[in-house]
Amino acid sequence: MGLWFALAPTTSALLDPYIKAANSMPRVILAPIFAVWFGLGIWSKVALGVTLVFFIVFFNVYQGVKEVSPVVLANARMLGANRKQLLRHVYLPSATSWVFSSLHTSVGLAFAGSVVVEYLGSARSVGYLILQAEGTFDINTVFAGILVLTAFALVLDGLVALVERRLMKWQPRSGEKQKNCRPSREKAIAPASP
Repeated sequence: MGLWFALAPTTSALLDPYIKAANSMPRVILAPIFAVWFGLGIWSKVALGVTLVFFIVFFNVYQGVKEVSPVVLANARMLGANRKQLLRHVYLPSATSWVFSSLHTSVGLAFAGSVVVEYLGSARSVGYLILQAEGTFDINTVFAGILVLTAFALVLDGLVALVERRLMKWQPRSGEKQKNCRPSREKAIAPASP
């Protein structure tokens, strides 16, 4: 949707107030509503996770497409790229780095959202275990549950990083940009010819 909004300015202008209004709503309060609509199973957790993450990814993709270099776009058009080729070779690669940047933030947030739904009602889960332990002042179990959730969130973030490395092979690493831009030492030291 972020890609669509960035490439369709009329749609973006029409729906912008609604997107901003939906983004300003505190989405955690939707957890009980999703629990009623979808039950206490996996779907209420998925629904809350999607609503927590949607706007982060949406705005990052939108910004990533908007910040495509006009020079790159002009060059691609001059070389005869049609709209589909521009989308595949210019817009999507530009937005991909923004998507992965937002996913690193979103993974933890979606995970926290699923734990919130587990707090509201669940018969078995780590969130349920933490809630029961808090009720009996069992601090060790609470910390054990927190550590398990943290470890799982780190594993998920590692998976996002792995997918990012595989899909973003074309992008130079931060050290490579500087290394390629620096003049070689021999050229810098070489004496000037008479």
